[in-house]
Amino acid sequence: MKVFLVVLAFVAIIGSLGAALFFMMRGGEGDKPKTNHMARALAFRVGFSILLFVCILVAWKLGYINPTGIPLRG
Repeated sequence: MKVFLVVLAFVAIIGSLGAALFFMMRGGEGDKPKTNHMARALAFRVGFSILLFVCILVAWKLGYINPTGIPLRG
């Protein structure tokens, strides 16, 4: 279940990045002005990234995930 939420968050981040690319390539053709769809899609991407980071921190604090680190060789 936990992995599913992380994967879903990554899909949302990649989806909003793709939407921003689509709006960047499509916007401002001819006499039509550019809209702010690209900026909104990038803002959603930043929001999803921050939400994912906060969820990972909360899961760590609650003990759902544990850092393993890199073992040191002495």
